[in-house]
Amino acid sequence: MTETPPRLTPRCACGCGGALDSHLGTYQSARSGDAHDGVEARVDRLVETAFLGAIAPDPMFRRAFLKAVGASTALAAIAQLLPLGAAQAIAQEAAKPEKAKLNVGYVPITCTTPLLLAHAMGEYGKEGLEVNLARTPGWAIVRDKLISAEFDASHLVLAMPLTMTMGVGGPTLPTHVSTVQNVNGNAITLSVRHKDRRDPKDWKGFKFGIPHQHSMHAMLLRYYLAENGLDPDRDVELRVFPPPDSVANMASGNLDGMLFAEPWGQRAVFEGVGFLHALTRDIFPNHPCCVLSVTDRFITESPNSYAAMFRAVVRATEFADKPENRKQVAELLAPAAYLNQPQTVLEQVLTGRYADGLGKVVNEPDRIGFKALPHRSTAIWLLTQLRRWNMVPADIDYAAMAEKVFLATDAARRMKEIGFEASVTPFQPVVMGRAFDPSAPQAYVDSFAIKSI
Repeated sequence: MTETPPRLTPRCACGCGGALDSHLGTYQSARSGDAHDGVEARVDRLVETAFLGAIAPDPMFRRAFLKAVGASTALAAIAQLLPLGAAQAIAQEAAKPEKAKLNVGYVPITCTTPLLLAHAMGEYGKEGLEVNLARTPGWAIVRDKLISAEFDASHLVLAMPLTMTMGVGGPTLPTHVSTVQNVNGNAITLSVRHKDRRDPKDWKGFKFGIPHQHSMHAMLLRYYLAENGLDPDRDVELRVFPPPDSVANMASGNLDGMLFAEPWGQRAVFEGVGFLHALTRDIFPNHPCCVLSVTDRFITESPNSYAAMFRAVVRATEFADKPENRKQVAELLAPAAYLNQPQTVLEQVLTGRYADGLGKVVNEPDRIGFKALPHRSTAIWLLTQLRRWNMVPADIDYAAMAEKVFLATDAARRMKEIGFEASVTPFQPVVMGRAFDPSAPQAYVDSFAIKSI
């Protein structure tokens, strides 16, 4: 790891197109370069800005005034006339995390990059948080620890917050999607034994590994199989494994294929036991995969802690999404404290330049991306597939459930507050060339020839 965590610089939320630091430069003549780092400094700057905004509402006049008298003089004058220090102290107390020490669960896959990167780069500390990252082998354990409140938040596969909120497969626990951790980033991987059986129509009797029966991985694999004429419940066998066990099971012959989050597909190539048949980006471009989730209880009881965690993770998400940062991200997350993977494997996944296991080196920059904003249309699409395979009740209200679980509006507002673009333009999923209309989910479900209902 680097000795000094790199600074993440968001873009300005006002629409000027510059960096947030340049927009905050009204006070820079009186401040050091790190004047806005950390929650306490940020709150002080916000209070100062609020006071100045109240005195001089017009932004053009305000900037001209500051240029004329200087930031130090302006702030000194405000402090003489108004209780600036007292206001800052009150705001600091109000913004302080209710719970400074958080336990956050994760399964060691590249989908959890932003959550881990925020720790590796010191972003949680800047928000006054001490985050304990709790590595867990599989999703059942994560669910149990969220239910028992042993975890304050966790990385989850996309469907779990929906099914947990509905009480499918366990106790009902209102759970929310705070941010999306990644888009794309997975691959259908086949055993090297099947290099000559690449046509899905020849896969009857195959055993496939998946991380969770409700996950995006499982839904995309089911969709792909069905589009190629195979009934995933009758013609193949889908087996749930913890992601870290996937490659060993393929090597031992227990699996003919698998669809797990990376780096496990690429690790199978690295170990010489598998090859990449198809990237999930080619099945459903820009699909979300995993998310950072919190319970309703955590948001209600610790809103400042939740907000601080959100900011730290979003800054890390934006950093990770930039192609020029991907090799550094791989270096930071390769150690045992995080993903515990060979750095070269992570670089292949994150940069999109990778060996496919068939003797070729492929260059696909969009193999994985990191986009924080959750789109409800993707939640509705996922619910249609869960209904298609009879995994959720028939009376489900698709739109209402998506709105309840996916905190899209809240996330967009919070992202803009810290200077990041957060387009709320509806995202229309296109899966294997077919556009999905989120306003007609049940008609979409009914249109499939192969389904379990």
